Amino acid sequence: MTLLDISIVNVALPSLERALRADPSDLQWVLSGYALSFGLVLVPAGRFGDVRGRRNAFVFGIALFTLTSALAGLAQSPGWLVAARLLQGAAAGVVNPQVTGLIQQLFAAPERGRPFGWLGATIGISTAIGPLLGGLLIAAGGPDHGWRWVFFVNVPVGIVAVLLGWRLLPGRVTPRGARRRFDPVGVLLLGVGVTLVLLPLVQREQWPGATKWLLLPVGLAILTGFVAWERRYARHGPPLFDVRLFRHRSYALGSTIALLYFGGFTATFFIFTLYLQNGRGYSALVAGAAITPFALGSAVASAVGGRLVNRYGRPLVAVGLVGVVTGLGLAALAIELAPKAPVPWVTALPLLLAGIGSGLVIAPNQTLTLTEVPVPQAGSGAGMLQTGQRIGSAAGIAVVGAVFFSALADGADAWSRAFERSLLTSAAIIALALVAATVDIVANHRRGRPRERGRPVGR
Repeated sequence: MTLLDISIVNVALPSLERALRADPSDLQWVLSGYALSFGLVLVPAGRFGDVRGRRNAFVFGIALFTLTSALAGLAQSPGWLVAARLLQGAAAGVVNPQVTGLIQQLFAAPERGRPFGWLGATIGISTAIGPLLGGLLIAAGGPDHGWRWVFFVNVPVGIVAVLLGWRLLPGRVTPRGARRRFDPVGVLLLGVGVTLVLLPLVQREQWPGATKWLLLPVGLAILTGFVAWERRYARHGPPLFDVRLFRHRSYALGSTIALLYFGGFTATFFIFTLYLQNGRGYSALVAGAAITPFALGSAVASAVGGRLVNRYGRPLVAVGLVGVVTGLGLAALAIELAPKAPVPWVTALPLLLAGIGSGLVIAPNQTLTLTEVPVPQAGSGAGMLQTGQRIGSAAGIAVVGAVFFSALADGADAWSRAFERSLLTSAAIIALALVAATVDIVANHRRGRPRERGRPVGR
């Protein structure tokens, strides 16, 4: 539900623009505000769950997400909707690290592949199916009020999730004598650093000129200060995030793969939706249906990948990355060879292949990345991993979007050419993740460990 709201709102923008008389800046903040506040709270929320109980944080986050979804659906002005989306994104950021932390808490390392597989299927489906579900809801609710149902649909699901979460999830397991200091300076440094890195990326279209990119080095400098502070703070108590986790090659390399993969993966749906609706004139419903092969392939392969990851390790992730790169390349080739053919049909098989590859990347990589993270740090470790994914997504959309829009000025058949170039750019970003996975495989082989396996630690 929380990841779905990243992509589902895209197809609702035209109708809410008319209904609320929103200007382009308002629309940009409806999208980017959610992503910004989502990424901002992941690590603090993960640490909060580690200390105060993951069930408490999960139920609070879902309740807040449900309430803010209702507020967004009831919006009477652009400012109201933007404020609701900011709170909604923050609530989503509270929920997500608890899910991963609970898997770490409830399962020994060799047993985590299957639940992470189902989580990967959820991530793949929710990211890819958003445009289709959004199109269906808008078609059912009508052009004037259909956009409201994009938010209202979360309310009944959220109520059920709150009740079941409180009833079924285990309560706090932190020893009562444990230290509970929360590192406010670390929270401030991380929050400011992530904000300055994400702002120019999510506001790239609305802030003209190159001045905005000066925020990036400032943000990176503050994040460097955050790392130094966390190292110092760890001498006196539990830090917000233990930077020593990056000494584990599985965590450092897996985080790098996730950042690069989400940089190419998320951008694909952004440009595909633009191409189908604005370039080829397809409806929101058809545009959403065109992505269904990817979602189906990802769902099935994620469940299978969760079962296989302990047997094959990082090579399984590499195979998945090859599948995604190949699928995106074939989709670009299909548009080149059959420019007048129906796009959903000629891209169906390539997207299915890319979806299968994606399913073998997200869940297995997450399982391997978190293998050596101790359970007391599971929430903050997962939060940092997901923060990297959000930064990768924002950066990927900025880079691929720039390629897409620059190619639109090339004249005849510009939409198809822009789509092909941006698809190949996404594939190139994902190929960088493949390079990182290959480096790990070669290093393991030289050390006499043919494949990295899950193993119980930190319980």
